[in-house]
Amino acid sequence: MSARRRSTAAALLSLAVATAALAGCASKKDDKAGGADAVKVNATDTACEVSRTSFPSGHVVLDISNKGSKTTEVYVYAAGDKIVTERENIGPGTKATINAEIKAGSYEIACKPGMVGDGIRQKITVTGEGGSAAPADPRLAAAVDAYRAYAQQQADATVPAVEAFAAAIRGGDLEKAKSLYAPSRTGWERTEPVAESFGDVDPKTDTREDKLEQGQEWTGWHRLEKALWADAKIGDDEKKLADQLVADLKDWQKKIPAAEITATSMANGAKELLDEVATNKITGEEDRYSHTDLADFHANVEGAQKAYELLKPVAAEKDPELARTLDSEFAAINALLAKYRQTDGAFTPYDRVTEAERKTFSDAVNSLGEPLSKLAAAVVVK
Repeated sequence: MSARRRSTAAALLSLAVATAALAGCASKKDDKAGGADAVKVNATDTACEVSRTSFPSGHVVLDISNKGSKTTEVYVYAAGDKIVTERENIGPGTKATINAEIKAGSYEIACKPGMVGDGIRQKITVTGEGGSAAPADPRLAAAVDAYRAYAQQQADATVPAVEAFAAAIRGGDLEKAKSLYAPSRTGWERTEPVAESFGDVDPKTDTREDKLEQGQEWTGWHRLEKALWADAKIGDDEKKLADQLVADLKDWQKKIPAAEITATSMANGAKELLDEVATNKITGEEDRYSHTDLADFHANVEGAQKAYELLKPVAAEKDPELARTLDSEFAAINALLAKYRQTDGAFTPYDRVTEAERKTFSDAVNSLGEPLSKLAAAVVVK
C-alpha cells in the first residue's frame, strides 16, 4: 500500500515473528517459482539491485531477496507513481515472489527498507517484444470484467455514503457523523488496491497523521476521525474537509474505468488486502480514534474473497489443493469476525478486543495470507 499508510516500527516488531515464519516456509517454493527467466531483486538497507533493467512485456516474475536488516517492500511504479504491483512485509533474510502482467513502457522498481518513504529506485524498460504468446483464458477475461464492475459498484456506493457522512458534519451532528464514519469506508476498503493504484487519491483521503510526507496537508477520513473522537468538535475546518473528501472520492469514482486490472493484479491485490489487515488493522492503528478497525478488517477480507471467488474457476483447475485451502481459510476468518458482529450490524470496538483475541486474529490472517500469496501463480496462463 501507499508509503503514507505504513505501520510503525513497534507494530512491525509485534508481527515480525509471524511474518518471518511465513516467509521462511514459503522461501523454498519461491525459489522455484521464478526460474531462470525471473527478474532478481536484491533489496538491502541502502540498495535495490535489479538483475535486468530491460525485459519483455507480458507475464513477469520478480524474485525478491531481502538482504538488509529491515523489513522491506517492493513496488513496480508506472509514470506518476501509479502502482503496477507490490509486495509488503518482506522480512530481513527472507524471499518473496511477485507474478504480474506488465505492459510495454517505462517503469521504476522501488525497494523501501523500513517500509517508508519513496524508496530506493531503479529505472526499468519493458519492451513490446515477447510477452504472453498463449491466448488469454476467457474465464480470466470474464473475471477481470466482473472485478472492474465490482470496483465500480463499490465506488458508486461509497460516494453517497460519504455524502451522508459529510452532511452530518456540515449539520454539526457529532454523534450521527460518528455513526456514519465506518460505513462510509466500506467500499474503499473492499477495493483499496485499485484505489491506491492511481497514486494521487489515497494520500488525500486515507492518510494517517504520522504518515504524512514533508509538506503534505492532512486531509481525508482520518483527519475527520481525529476531530470527531479525539477533539469532539466540528468546526468550519472540518466542514470544509468533509466537502473535500466527497470531491476526492468522486474523482476516484470517475477513474475506475481507466484502472489497470489483470488476473494477476486481482490476485496480488487480494494478498495486499490481507497485508493491510496485518499491518494496520490487527495493530489497532488504522482507526486509532474511533476503534472501528474490525469494520475495515471485514471489508478488506470481503474484497480479497471477491477477487479469489472470481479467479477460483481457473485456480481450482490448476491447483485444486490451493483452492480447497483458501475456501477453508476464508470460511474460518469470516466465522471469527462474525463473533464480533453486534446486533446493530456494527462490530465490537477494537479497544475492547483483548491482546489474546488480537493474537487469534493475527493467526487467522497469517493462515489465510500464506496460501493467498500463491493465487497469482495459479492463474498465470501458460
